Amino acid sequence: MPELKPVYLIHGDDHGAIAERRARLRALAEADGDASSVEFLEGEQGTPAGVAMALCAMTMAMGRRVIVVDGIERWKPTEVERDLLGALAQMPPETTLAMFAREEGRSKAPPALHKAVTKAGGQVVQEATIKPWELPKWVRQQAAGMGLQLDMAAAKALVGQVGERQQRLLRELEKLSLEVSAPGDGSDGGSRPSEGSQIPTRIGVEEVEGRVARSSERRAFSLADALVGADAQAATRIYLSLRQQGERLPGLSYLMASRLREALDVSLRLQAGESVADVKRGLRMPPRAAERFVADVQRSEPERLRASLAALADLEVDTRGGDPVSADRSRLSGLDEDTLALRVIEAIAA
Repeated sequence: MPELKPVYLIHGDDHGAIAERRARLRALAEADGDASSVEFLEGEQGTPAGVAMALCAMTMAMGRRVIVVDGIERWKPTEVERDLLGALAQMPPETTLAMFAREEGRSKAPPALHKAVTKAGGQVVQEATIKPWELPKWVRQQAAGMGLQLDMAAAKALVGQVGERQQRLLRELEKLSLEVSAPGDGSDGGSRPSEGSQIPTRIGVEEVEGRVARSSERRAFSLADALVGADAQAATRIYLSLRQQGERLPGLSYLMASRLREALDVSLRLQAGESVADVKRGLRMPPRAAERFVADVQRSEPERLRASLAALADLEVDTRGGDPVSADRSRLSGLDEDTLALRVIEAIAA
């Protein structure tokens, strides 16, 4: 197992990259078997005071102890300075503290924490999104590292079709790269595929438009439709897929809430006696999609849809970087954002 530093602070607004770093750290620690243990601090344990208490606590585990904490962007600077800085200055041996801050707007890891991590011999890593106007150039650089040649027009088409999420762009480039290296490639370096090859190494606008997935908005609406239809398995699967490709929770929450509000409106109109045909005509979606949507709404009740919107409202408060919803109002307070979202999805689709 590579030697871990005593402290890590991984922060930034590229939430997908942060999630990947967290997963790699966990896999690295768990791969060492009995030589290390991994702990996850949530709720009250995930506060500056809770982390300090965990660092001071005795443990019977053998080998390196790895402590993972999410939600650092919600910590208050005064609490960090009062409760945690002293503990960071005296990190116990064979211990690694990994802190993750998924920053958004004003919700950021406290500045004092940056200095304390560096002073304790740790590492601060920023995962920042690329500015929109710099993405085509970045896409071409990433593609070159995968053996693909994208001209600027193709790179712009990829960004326009997939969106500005770097993780999604990388996934699409990886798919293209796999097709290039598939058996029977035989590309002759030109812009047209040779016999038996799937796509050329040089990729233009036509290849991008023909092969790359469209914007994730349709899949996000599929997530919302699964919630309306109370299909917890499908909703969970779609959510995890969207997060893996770099979609941010605030955007997904907005689309889910929009769809549920539309479902509540349809439910109330049907309850008031409006015909199914009239309701379908008023929906801005293809006829078959409208038919499925109304059928899902008919199997639900307005009370359930209102409760679902309330749960999403609590989720938004808990993941926007403000003070978490108090425990007496929400059993979900204090957890990391993916745990919060998955529990809300489970509650809505129950």
